Amino acid sequence: MKNIVLIVGGARSGKSTYAVQLAKKSKQKVIFIATCTFKDEEMEGRIKQHRLSRPSSWKVIVEGKNIAAVLQKMNSSKHALVVDCLGLWVSNLLEDKLTDRQIEQEFKKLASVLDKAKGTVILVSNEVGCGLVPAYFLGRRFRDLLGRANQIIAKKADEVFLMQIGFPTQLKVRKAEK
Repeated sequence: MKNIVLIVGGARSGKSTYAVQLAKKSKQKVIFIATCTFKDEEMEGRIKQHRLSRPSSWKVIVEGKNIAAVLQKMNSSKHALVVDCLGLWVSNLLEDKLTDRQIEQEFKKLASVLDKAKGTVILVSNEVGCGLVPAYFLGRRFRDLLGRANQIIAKKADEVFLMQIGFPTQLKVRKAEK
């Protein structure tokens, strides 16, 4: 059964941990799509910690930019797909010097793939609407783009959770099947 889940929250709010818990509960084979790429030693350490928190039996695909294509290729009712995280994805697209229009096209591609999802897809993202307005242009641009991406994905999602201090608050509840 198709189930799109979006988990948003601030830094260290428990988003990834909750995504892992939901994927385990699905009782499906899990494919984990990591958008974080090795950039420095500190990031490499973070990636290792994340890997240790997931079952070693999970297939991991590292894709920092073209997650819509990966999701489309892996689309199956037999798998739970976890995308962690949309914030790094948007950051990666910004590093490629794409225009806002080009980045928003990527959001539309992702939304289109989610429309055709056959199984469970769990997406993790940073909540960017509760913080201060960034003092610099790139920070405001990132916040605005990720905020739009979160809204687009939230509309497609069957369930949306906001994570705070390790606790999920369900913002959108899956409608009962008729």
